[in-house]
Amino acid sequence: MAHKKGAGSSKNGRESHSKRLGIKIFGGQLAIAGNIIVRQRGTLHNPDTNVGVGKDHTLYALVDGTVVFRKKANNKSYVSVVPVATAEQN
Repeated sequence: MAHKKGAGSSKNGRESHSKRLGIKIFGGQLAIAGNIIVRQRGTLHNPDTNVGVGKDHTLYALVDGTVVFRKKANNKSYVSVVPVATAEQN
């Protein structure tokens, strides 16, 4: 009678890969248009001005500027990008 299982069996190897979710650019940091600001499941953070939403609820910058996180009256977190004033505009 064999005391070992057949070759190739494994009880391990079912863990899923981490999805690398979370805030990628924090408040006060500079974001370039197209940069991912937050990767999330569902809308923990909601988009505000100059922020777009991907189909997987990823928030990304629509313009170059500074990222701002704030809570509004409904106590939800909103992310916006304040455009940076360039020297060319002055």
